[in-house]
Amino acid sequence: MRRKTLLITMMAIFVAIGTLGSQFLWFPTGIAKAFPVQHAVNVMAAVTLGPVPAVIIAFAIGLLRNLLGIGTLLAFPGGMIGALLAGIVYKFTKNKIAAGIGEVIGTGIIGAFLSVPFAYLLMDTSVGALAFLPGFLVSSISGSIIGVLILSRVKTTSFSKQAFPTKT
Repeated sequence: MRRKTLLITMMAIFVAIGTLGSQFLWFPTGIAKAFPVQHAVNVMAAVTLGPVPAVIIAFAIGLLRNLLGIGTLLAFPGGMIGALLAGIVYKFTKNKIAAGIGEVIGTGIIGAFLSVPFAYLLMDTSVGALAFLPGFLVSSISGSIIGVLILSRVKTTSFSKQAFPTKT
């Protein structure tokens, strides 16, 4: 019971950071907006909590940003795929930098390409396959660097390691 409560609390904290941080740190990148805080949270959640909670957090942040009018529908394919890939990569490598690279590949490349049909179907926007790539890459690279830097400053005996010990 304590573990579930801690997990939900940590997830809520990450959602709050990602949602509030998006209001303060964003910049336009062509037809999309860059929200590096989302990507930093994705990396930190993937490393500390794992791939499934990281995807749930990315979805919740995207949903809240859209409901508050500070995001776009493109937050869903990019953020969720990046969080998933960062979590999976970290699970197998136990390397924070590799998790950041997973976020960049997941959001910056795969998410950008998946956003084309997503934008066409849901946003009535017809753009080429490479239209989202520069913006998604800039956003995910800058956010991943922030996330990895924050994680590198956290000691290995941090709260998350104590609250969520890895199974052997």
